[in-house]
Amino acid sequence: MCPEKVQDFNNVSLSRNTVVRRIGDLSDNLKLQLRDKACAFDFYSIACDESTDATDTAQLLIFLRGVDDNFCCTEELLDMMSLKGTTTGKNIFEAVSKAVEKMGLKWDKLCGVTTDGAPAMTGERKGMASMVCAKVKESGGEAVRMHCIIHQEALYAKTVQLGDVMNTVVKTVNIIRARGLYHREFQAFLSDVDAEYGDVLYHSDVRWLSRSITAPTECNVLDIIDLRKNFEQDPQGKEVPINGMIVLHCRPPEGVPVAEVEWLKNEELVSSLTDDNIDTRADHNLIINEARLSDSGNYTCLASNIVAKRRSATATVIVFVNGGWSLWTEWSPCNVPCGRGVQKRSRTCTNPAPLNGGAFCEGMSVQKITCNALCPIDGGWDEWSEWTICSSQCERQRSRECNSPAPRHRGKICEGNSEATENCTDGLCTQSMDSTNDVALYSGLGAGIIAVAILVVAVMLYRKNHSEYGVDVIDSSALTGGFQSFNFKTTRQGNPLLLNSSMQPDLTVGRTYSTPLCFQDSTDKDLFDPLPDIKVKVQSSFMVSLGVAERAEFHAKAPAETFPRDLSRDYCSTMDRRKKGLLTLNGPLSTAKEQLRTTGVFGHPGGRLVVPNTGVSLLVPHGAVAENMSWEMYMVINQGEASVQTLEGCEILLGPEVMYGPPGLDLFCPVAMTIAHCAEVDAENWNIQLKRKTQDSKWEEVMSVEEESTSCYCLMDSSSCHLLLDQPGSYALVGEPLTQAAVKRLKLAVFGSMEASSMNYSLRVYCVDDTPHAFQGVVAAEKTRGGQLLEEPKMLPFRANTFSLQVSIQDVPQFLWSIKPFTTCQEFSFPQVWCSNQQPLHCAFSLERYSPATAHLSCKISVRQVKGHEQILQVYTAVAETEKESVPFFMQTDCTITSQTGPKAFKIPLSIRQRICATFDTANAKGKDWQLLAQKLHLDRNLGYFAKQQSPSAVILSLWEARHQDTADLDSLASALEEIGKIHSKSSPKDQEEPESDFNHIHAGTLCGTDKLTSEKTEDSAPEYTG
Repeated sequence: MCPEKVQDFNNVSLSRNTVVRRIGDLSDNLKLQLRDKACAFDFYSIACDESTDATDTAQLLIFLRGVDDNFCCTEELLDMMSLKGTTTGKNIFEAVSKAVEKMGLKWDKLCGVTTDGAPAMTGERKGMASMVCAKVKESGGEAVRMHCIIHQEALYAKTVQLGDVMNTVVKTVNIIRARGLYHREFQAFLSDVDAEYGDVLYHSDVRWLSRSITAPTECNVLDIIDLRKNFEQDPQGKEVPINGMIVLHCRPPEGVPVAEVEWLKNEELVSSLTDDNIDTRADHNLIINEARLSDSGNYTCLASNIVAKRRSATATVIVFVNGGWSLWTEWSPCNVPCGRGVQKRSRTCTNPAPLNGGAFCEGMSVQKITCNALCPIDGGWDEWSEWTICSSQCERQRSRECNSPAPRHRGKICEGNSEATENCTDGLCTQSMDSTNDVALYSGLGAGIIAVAILVVAVMLYRKNHSEYGVDVIDSSALTGGFQSFNFKTTRQGNPLLLNSSMQPDLTVGRTYSTPLCFQDSTDKDLFDPLPDIKVKVQSSFMVSLGVAERAEFHAKAPAETFPRDLSRDYCSTMDRRKKGLLTLNGPLSTAKEQLRTTGVFGHPGGRLVVPNTGVSLLVPHGAVAENMSWEMYMVINQGEASVQTLEGCEILLGPEVMYGPPGLDLFCPVAMTIAHCAEVDAENWNIQLKRKTQDSKWEEVMSVEEESTSCYCLMDSSSCHLLLDQPGSYALVGEPLTQAAVKRLKLAVFGSMEASSMNYSLRVYCVDDTPHAFQGVVAAEKTRGGQLLEEPKMLPFRANTFSLQVSIQDVPQFLWSIKPFTTCQEFSFPQVWCSNQQPLHCAFSLERYSPATAHLSCKISVRQVKGHEQILQVYTAVAETEKESVPFFMQTDCTITSQTGPKAFKIPLSIRQRICATFDTANAKGKDWQLLAQKLHLDRNLGYFAKQQSPSAVILSLWEARHQDTADLDSLASALEEIGKIHSKSSPKDQEEPESDFNHIHAGTLCGTDKLTSEKTEDSAPEYTG
């Protein structure tokens, strides 16, 4: 057939690689066809069968039958997989899942599973079929299990007459195993021929594949399963130059069937199908036509047949590159300025550079030649020319040129003037000169002097205006009854909170510092000396609630009695007045523990304790102490490290450890304690707990912030934690990060001071937990060093991502200042920063000025966490010899203890408080009880704690007082009561009358109380604010 095409058929390549490639292409095409059909299946079923072949490898066959919307059925082999290791139901289910998902089939369309009777297939709980059905049900479908696969080959083996074959095999096996001598000789024979198996194989009724490899005669039973161990020729390592040919020879061991050979490079298969530069077809050899650097590696010849696989010795192939010279450079200039010298040029062995042991370039890398440089000839003046005739200006001139000799070859030019002028009348010239030039000269000089004088006056006025301090004081004392906070806002002319008024203001920053103050009498005149001008704005938020919008503005020059004196007695009844008229940082002047302790005597009216500048306070509610009885209560902040040593795991302190007492304290209702913290509160990233110290100085968990508890109550705000406590003791807020997204806030501050040498200036950067108490350690250290705050402290979010914190100094004027090498960037490790536990960290930069005339320093301090946030501290300061008084914050140092008792300690008047409690503690059929009050005040979590209290409304109001102690604003409470009244007014008329009157009384009482407090405050305070 087609005799003319015989030559064309002979030219078709039928090598093993070609056949394998074409079989692979056919297989891929069949898979694509099956995938296209499977996408159209409305329903499908699978049949699975697992059996073991002659090499004891479990083979899993998966058949697929599907039907589309045209009722066209398709039945194909879905996949065949080899199961390595165990063949449990889970292993088979994973293989089936992989095949189904690879084909893109959906589980909810599977309607039937068919298996054989093996336990791994049909197990009720761990069988493959049960797992498949559960998977289908989970996807929204339903599948039926069937057991109807019968091994036809097993039935055929039992019925067909194979006696002529099997009898011979059985007799041979029996003879070998009948006697020990025969058995040992047979094992020695297997060892001599390097057989895969070390003993005779037994006949099996179950494994049909085992039967298929058993020969019908005695003479070739072992030849079929044989593959020797040793290669007849192993590949040898070589060193080949680049672009050379690589030939690796391999002769595999003998075996039946004949072993197929593959090549591995660095344990990865080498294929000539993907690389035209490689040929593996020539008699098992590996040929690389043109060697490349990437062809270097370890090559292994792999021989395999149905019985086993053999690996040859590894051959190391190195592709080396011999070095080559680059082009010559240009000749260098002559090495002498005058006379005979040398010129040279060079080249390098980099075109290419030798690699992998390649030879270095041969020849000289430098060439030299002689040169003659022309000597320079300096120029000389010619003789002067004749004088010119006398001009109208009574002058004559003469000239000369530099040509005797002219300068050549880099010689010097002539020195002196080339022209000369003299008076030609011996000073007797009487010609009249025009005076207009003198008039212009003197007019310009006068205008310049006037401009300079105007500029000096403008600069003096500008400095005077910018040296003044502008302060807005918002007074809300009418709400607090005397226990208020003052908000100091920086003006736009400059920042009076910083030490150096010469620092350029950042107009984009608006910072507000809010903290309780203690007031002094008129003897503290020097307290406000740094403030030459103060503008005070007073407005009561009760006026806002009453609709009164008038504001009173008072102006005063800095002297004494700027603030009311009578309130100082309420706040500082127990303070030590040993120091007068000082301003300090937001912290104590020393680290003495008595400065972080406050005491007070409280009776039935209750009161409040505050540790100044720490964010820690204690509210004792009205009625907590029995009538005709009083307790001396105290509050102490532990500044030591004993608390840290007993924490567990990844826990860190988020605020100071606070203890209140005395231990035998007996109160009728819980006290409200406020503690500042440094965590960015997020339940997904933090596990925050309240812990109490036991008698053996160990910490025990009281409650988790996110859990409800009836033993105590915890309310987390953005910067403070408010606690309701029944038992005195030591408490601490402890946090454990749950994810790397957990953030705690750091406060950054930079201080500066002159060192012992007047030429050195020290910058110290502090990183401390962002709580007022933690910053006190920084203040104490800088007070002893005489440090000055150079920039407003800034907040840096520090993430729990295990990356360190880097501090670097930038933009230092190199021509004015020098810094030690390798100190411009310093680093804190992550554990140092994360586990600082309220202890400050700092690093120092030591700078030296080149001249004593350098009076200013400007630079930037960058503080950044690797893969986190960054803050820039801008430093611009004067470094004069005289030290300045450090005034970073408006804080008085002589008020170390504050306590207040009686009604003035609370924002809500007692009568209004009692009316609210009487109204809301009584259960109402419409649900208008204390639970609604808690909801409107946003305190509606952990209601079980309030429910067990004798007066839930009183405890809710105490918590509200503690939460709003710094805002001094009753608007939120008034709005909540008004909203409750509106809700109540919508109820039925007959159920409305009496409760309506209660709410109206509360609202009216609130307004009356507001008016009264406002008037009283105005009468007491007005004389104090007169200029």
